[in-house]
Amino acid sequence: MNTTTRSPRHLVWPAFLVGALLLLGAGNEVLYGIAVPAAALALVVAVPGPRPRLARHPDALDLAVVAGLYLGVVTLFWLAFRVFTQQNTLGLFLCFASGMVLGVVGPVVYTVWIRGRSLSALGLRRDNIGRSVALGVVLAGVQFALTLWGYDLPQPVDWVPLLALALTVGLFEVVFFRGFVQTRLETAFGSVAGVGGSAALYAGYHVGYGMGASEMLFLFGLGVVYAVAFALVRNVVVLWPLLVPLGSFYNNLQGGGITMPWAAILGFADVLALMFAAVWLAARHERRRDPGALPQGPGSRRQQSEPRAPSPDS
Repeated sequence: MNTTTRSPRHLVWPAFLVGALLLLGAGNEVLYGIAVPAAALALVVAVPGPRPRLARHPDALDLAVVAGLYLGVVTLFWLAFRVFTQQNTLGLFLCFASGMVLGVVGPVVYTVWIRGRSLSALGLRRDNIGRSVALGVVLAGVQFALTLWGYDLPQPVDWVPLLALALTVGLFEVVFFRGFVQTRLETAFGSVAGVGGSAALYAGYHVGYGMGASEMLFLFGLGVVYAVAFALVRNVVVLWPLLVPLGSFYNNLQGGGITMPWAAILGFADVLALMFAAVWLAARHERRRDPGALPQGPGSRRQQSEPRAPSPDS
């Protein structure tokens, strides 16, 4: 979708996102996992506009790093939830935290220090913040109305640590699967493959949590929603700190199988601090590398050397 063109089709993809979130109310995981990706693909075909293009020369190093980091994250999550489990809280947390840190710090280091790209290549940008926040608020409002509006929260000790968990996991998922995996796949194979591939990898990584096939099919559909939202604005704030954490928070409340003490908040705060520190150091490195460049969008001088991946129907 050409997000700079003001036309009726400019509203098609936001309308798709709202409709996909409303479909959550149906409560059918299999239906959701099939209907949402099918609807997105139908829109790509039906909505007028340039057709998705394939890259002629995929970056082999990019794809190798995507595969390596993905394997590392899934392995650490599998160790946390399938090997250590809640019977070994320390081992569980250390593997879980390491997986999240790897999923953020790894892409930041690779993108900024190794490849010399900007943080904006990961969706960490400021130039379109207003539009991104507006879309994020609308989508989060729809989800909140469907899930948490009127929800009878338990005692604070039973939900505040879960909120800290949702915020931390949400930041990891948005930076890793949207800012890194999706953008690298789109640059290599085009927008449809990038959106679908990143959604499939997002669903598949939940095997580390021990989820079944129907749950992962549902998460594939939800991953398409998140991927399309990110593709519209190329900014992580469309998904974090509202939309993705709200969904995770509600699911954790509904599941009822996670209990954590107040002290768990400190652990998640440490993980968030490491993530933000990596981003801050990367931004500082960018300024030192090129004092005249602004770390803001694909129009900046450094970004011109790397074509911007197309959005859903471009």
